Amino acid sequence: MAKLRLDYLLISTAITVALSTVSAVRAAPNAFDVIAAAIPLPETADVKPLTPADVVQKRTPPAPSAATAAPAAAPAATEATPEQKAQDTAVVVPTDPVAAKIKDLLASNRFFASRKERAAAEAFYSARIYAPLWETAGAANDRAKAAIAYLGTVDSEGLDPAEYAVPNFKNATSPDQLAEADLRMTATLLTYARHAQNGRINPSRVVPEVAYTGDPLDPADALAKLSDSKDIAATLADFNPSNPHYRALKAKLVELRGGKNGAGAIRIPSGPVLKLGKSELHDARVPALREKLGLAAKNDEVYDRALADAVAAFQKEHELRGNGELTTATVDALNGPRRDHVHEVDIIIANMERWRWLSHDLGKAYSMLNIPDYTLQVYKDQAVIWKTRVVVGKPSKPTPLLTETMKFITINPTWNVPPSIVYHEYLPVMAQDPTALARYGLHVSYNRDGSVHISQPPGDRNALGRIRFNFPNKFLVYQHDTPDKNLFALAKRAFSHGCQRVQDPVKYAEVMTSLGTTDTSYTQDRIRHMIASGAETDIKFTTPIPVHITYQTAFVDDAGKLQFREDVYGRDATLIAALKSSERAPAREDVPMARQDQQPTSTASSSSGGRQRGSSRVAGGPQAYGNGGLFQMFFSGARPPAAIPGRRAYYR
Repeated sequence: MAKLRLDYLLISTAITVALSTVSAVRAAPNAFDVIAAAIPLPETADVKPLTPADVVQKRTPPAPSAATAAPAAAPAATEATPEQKAQDTAVVVPTDPVAAKIKDLLASNRFFASRKERAAAEAFYSARIYAPLWETAGAANDRAKAAIAYLGTVDSEGLDPAEYAVPNFKNATSPDQLAEADLRMTATLLTYARHAQNGRINPSRVVPEVAYTGDPLDPADALAKLSDSKDIAATLADFNPSNPHYRALKAKLVELRGGKNGAGAIRIPSGPVLKLGKSELHDARVPALREKLGLAAKNDEVYDRALADAVAAFQKEHELRGNGELTTATVDALNGPRRDHVHEVDIIIANMERWRWLSHDLGKAYSMLNIPDYTLQVYKDQAVIWKTRVVVGKPSKPTPLLTETMKFITINPTWNVPPSIVYHEYLPVMAQDPTALARYGLHVSYNRDGSVHISQPPGDRNALGRIRFNFPNKFLVYQHDTPDKNLFALAKRAFSHGCQRVQDPVKYAEVMTSLGTTDTSYTQDRIRHMIASGAETDIKFTTPIPVHITYQTAFVDDAGKLQFREDVYGRDATLIAALKSSERAPAREDVPMARQDQQPTSTASSSSGGRQRGSSRVAGGPQAYGNGGLFQMFFSGARPPAAIPGRRAYYR
């Protein structure tokens, strides 16, 4: 018994010790518990109890929360095209019978010149529940009548009214006929707007060397303008170019068609030779001669010293004996090729067409070169601020038509001869006389691949002269100085390989830097000092200046006189034939106008407005435009070898 009590005592003691140990352990603070106790707990949310509907699994997955990670590369949002807008438009069921027929007819492409125009028309009509635009209560509305009346006058814009057939609303009596008339009217006006804004002919069809970007017509924007217009005639007229060059030609076209003779059409009759003598010489041709030569009118018919001097100046320009005598040869040169009235109209219309190829915004300030006139003019606020003579490409190597921006000017440029000139012109000369190129200061080197590189360092004999004006373009042409100053005295100055040589490059540099940079210190004196230093330096423009190279065989001069120039490249005949052809290719918006392949930028570094020689890659060099057939196009023959990276290669 005593032993049993001892066993119970031992067991009780063991249990007591074990329980005491557990209590002690629980009483000791745990490190994690201390940290957790320091973190404040959130307030208890007032959440309603779950219902059976809350626990039913939904088929639609929940929208991602803001915390959900976005896709690594989500595509950027882009504006829908007219075709996509037309497809995304909700199904509209028009109740008006005419509107219902318009909806049905739009499903076919019987009316519009391109898919883009059709898609724009479909989106336009769908947005108005297919309500007709040009008829109200079964008859042509005032908008339609005004548009029809305007289309009958577009010959004043150099367009043919016969190309813009309008529907006969009077004969349209059924919903089918009214719907078709409305769509045909819309299609006709889109065609007119495209012709007025971009021209009837795609320029690349008639000019191989062209890079005009233009302002391609947006049919959706055109339809919005026509719909919102309060003056439909003014809206339609606004699709034509608004620059003063185009407007002046338009006025002369109206004059010629009205039977008035422009000043440029003045012809000097044949007669006896007029020359200064001891006594006054009177002749009935004197007033017309004064006007032809741009002299102030006088109330007499005296052939005086001022008139004789003007005749002598004209003779020298046209490579005649400059003696001031009005000879038969001088009269013929003054009159130029005899053109009939109809042909003069055709030439004006061709030139108006070319103006449509350019952007309607020529720029606040710009340089414009006219190839047939061999002149370059700089404009600011639509006024000529400077003018000079130029030499352009010969007919076999024509200067291209383009619009670009002048980005920098190079003082004391190096001429790296293009490979085509190296292989087609210079190597044959070297085969006959190995020292010929060295006599002209040309350096010949041989590359590892066996190709030949020829360059000419800066200097008075450099083919580029002392200044080069750079407007990078796919044709690798530019404007530059020249050591051949004697060519500027000639009346016809088409001698280059496509580039344009400037008669007074120092003044041109001063004018262009005043427009393209904020640095007003680039005066002619400073530029001459930079030339004298001999260092090849780039003056970079902070504001690139547009450069337009044009082909104007008819234009109105500063005195308001209509002038005609010789078609040196034969462009007029080709364009006139295309305009009169029934199978001509229109300048449709789905037929791209000739554009530049690339838009290179200068990689040259700048220091105080200039770049000292040392940069190997320069905008306008072969590395900026790729290599290939442009050399072949300008100089003919086989494709030249690849351009050597890092070298400048320019035409001249």
